[in-house]
Amino acid sequence: DSGREGAQWTYEWRPAKLNTPQTSREYRISGATKSDGGGYSCIGRRGSFYTQWSKSITLTVSSPPKLTVFLQHNWTQINRGEINSGETVTVRCEIHGGEGAQWTYEWRPDKLNTRSTSREYTIINSAESDAGRYSCRGKRSSFWTEWSDIITLNVKPPPKPTVTLQPSWTQIYSGETVTVRCEIQGGEGAQWTYEWRPAKLNTPPTSSEYKIIRATKSHVGGYSCRGRRSSSWTEWSDITTLTVLSPPKPTVTLQPSWTQIYSSETVTVRCEIQGGEGAQWTYEWTPAKLNTPPTSNEYRITVTESDSGGYSCRGRRDYLLTYWSDIITLTVSCKLIT
Repeated sequence: DSGREGAQWTYEWRPAKLNTPQTSREYRISGATKSDGGGYSCIGRRGSFYTQWSKSITLTVSSPPKLTVFLQHNWTQINRGEINSGETVTVRCEIHGGEGAQWTYEWRPDKLNTRSTSREYTIINSAESDAGRYSCRGKRSSFWTEWSDIITLNVKPPPKPTVTLQPSWTQIYSGETVTVRCEIQGGEGAQWTYEWRPAKLNTPPTSSEYKIIRATKSHVGGYSCRGRRSSSWTEWSDITTLTVLSPPKPTVTLQPSWTQIYSSETVTVRCEIQGGEGAQWTYEWTPAKLNTPPTSNEYRITVTESDSGGYSCRGRRDYLLTYWSDIITLTVSCKLIT
């Protein structure tokens, strides 16, 4: 009725349900439902005069938007809802389909409502008291959404790393190679950086493992590590002690232990490495004919006079070669005929 201000108008509406009271120029829909959706238009009447019908305006009534709460740590969504104490996490409320609207937010638990009506809440230096169930709802004008589904945040103590050695021997020989590794149980998939003791292992500082090639006595000592994710540090691991020994010297033994035997008798020549039990050794012999198979630590001989001579051996493990053993001399005599 632009240009007709001051006149006594009555109004008619489409749809007809708006015609109560029929003289009203506005109609207030409280608690809109989908049945209120559709086209709206009106005409005005003054006396016997009717205006034209207005252009129709369409009202769309949608289902309330769905809310989702999710947890974000270091810009990555946390699917399992687990963080370590001391870390920072953001709790965020997402309203799907509500983009562009001016929403305010309410949170459970109530302690999140002390900051503001913000859609997100950042917990800095988290503690176990921050663990719990989080949900939110949104408000626009007088309309409230339903509460979102609950997401559970678990705040656990930082894991304690373990230092392991590969190979797993804590005693190695000089010249061997060993990898010192920092393992964090339950920390798989996370972006950890590492700190080591002794400090010489901190190059590069982010590595979870350190390879010692051709170990020397300078590598003897205790090794421990800790991990860092965001601003949170784990405890220091227990210390794993590495001992670097001088290469062992093998001993050649005979079984039976006689160094003088007769032809056609049987003797076992054995290479023994004291302190090397359990290790994966291969062996080299002199005379070279004993090197078939080359990995064996013993050689069984039905002797002839050609087997007389000196026998010695050495062992190999990875890059390590032991010293040659002392020579043991075997004497084979002709068998006496009586």
